[in-house]
Amino acid sequence: MQKSPVVIRVGGVPEHFNLPWRLALEGGLFEKKGLDVRYQDYPGGTGALTQALREGSLDVAVVLTEGIVANILAGNTHRIVKVYVGSPLVWGIHVPAGSDILTEADLPGRRVVISRRGSGSHLMALVHAAQKGHTLSDGQFEVAGNLDGAREAMKQGRGEVFFWERYMTQPLVTSGEFRRVGELVAPWPSFVIAARKESIIQYPDALREMLELVDYQAERIMNNPAAAGIVAGRYGLDRGQAAEWLAITRWNMNFDEPAEALASVIAALQQVGLVQQLPTDSLWAELS
Repeated sequence: MQKSPVVIRVGGVPEHFNLPWRLALEGGLFEKKGLDVRYQDYPGGTGALTQALREGSLDVAVVLTEGIVANILAGNTHRIVKVYVGSPLVWGIHVPAGSDILTEADLPGRRVVISRRGSGSHLMALVHAAQKGHTLSDGQFEVAGNLDGAREAMKQGRGEVFFWERYMTQPLVTSGEFRRVGELVAPWPSFVIAARKESIIQYPDALREMLELVDYQAERIMNNPAAAGIVAGRYGLDRGQAAEWLAITRWNMNFDEPAEALASVIAALQQVGLVQQLPTDSLWAELS
C-alpha cells in the first residue's frame, strides 16, 4: 500500500515576501515531490502565527525574526529552522494624512496602533522609541488585529502612529490615506521559518525538501526580468515601486544558523525590556 504524503500546514502573512510560496503552490511544485503542503494566510501577522504554532494548528510559519525570537524566549517550544528573507525589513512609520505629526520628533506620547501584542508592529515601535531616547507605556498601544483594523483605528482616532512594512502600505500613502513620517530598518534578516518541535522531530526531511522547493521558486523570482510586473499586479504597487522592492529584497538560499543576527535581536529585545535573561536553550534547530 502506498504511504500517504505528510501533511504540512504552513502559515504566512498575505504579503509580497511570500510570493514564492504562492507560485510554488500554483505551479504544483510540492505535489510533484509528493508533499501535501497546505498554506494559509494570516493577516494578523506574527502574533497570530505564533499563536497558531503554539496551539498546534500550524506546523510551520513564515514569521518576522524579532517576533519569533521574543516568542521563543517567552517559553514557547517552536524553533527557527531557516532564514527565509536575509535582507532587512524596511518599516514605514505612518500617521493619518491629516495628522499634526510632521516628523519623528513629534512621536513621543502618541498612541500607537499594533496588530497584536508581541507582533512586529509592537516590537519595532518599542525598538524605535528606545533608539530615539523615549519610552512607550503599555497604555499607549491600540490593538487592531491587522492592516485593515489599523486603518480603521487611525480613521476613528483611536491611534495616531502605525509601523508596517513600507511597500505594503505604499498604496495607502499614494492614495492619501496615510502619510509616512519616517522609516526604520531592522538590523537583522526580515523573515525566518519557524516550526513546531514535534514536526521537526517527526518529519525533518519533508520540511527541508519543502523549503528547498521554496528556495528554488524564490531564486526564479530574483532572476526573472518580469518579476516586477508580477509583484505589482498581485500586490497593488506600481511597477517602479515593485522593482525598487525587488532590488533590496534577497531571499536566503541556505540553512545556516544566523548566530550573530539572533544575538542582535536578543540584545534589542533586552534593551526595550521584553527579554529579562539570555536564553538557556537554542532558538535554532537543524533539519537533517
